[in-house]
Amino acid sequence: MIRLILVGILLLLSLAFFLQNQEQEVTLRYFFGLLEASTPIYKPILTAFAVGLLVSGILLFPPWVRGRIELRRKTKALQELEVDLERARQSVEKLTGRAASPPPTEPTQDLVDE
Repeated sequence: MIRLILVGILLLLSLAFFLQNQEQEVTLRYFFGLLEASTPIYKPILTAFAVGLLVSGILLFPPWVRGRIELRRKTKALQELEVDLERARQSVEKLTGRAASPPPTEPTQDLVDE
């Protein structure tokens, strides 16, 4: 949640910067000065910001996928262990010939008052 708030604040500050600097011009020189172009200053900054978001998204995607796969494996293993535990409980009940007693409960307030 904090990340979302920080990203929102960053986007609002960037938007304010872009809106305030629409008149400023900058000359971009591409490919060792062979090509030049004049553009408002907010366009290259906005482009760099978008490219940064894209690169960070690409770099963070594989660990996210690995985490989801690991979570799925552990959830499946946990479910299998719960099934094994239930089978073990049932076999113990059959061997002892009686049902396992439920865990003791705490007395209710009505019984304590009597």
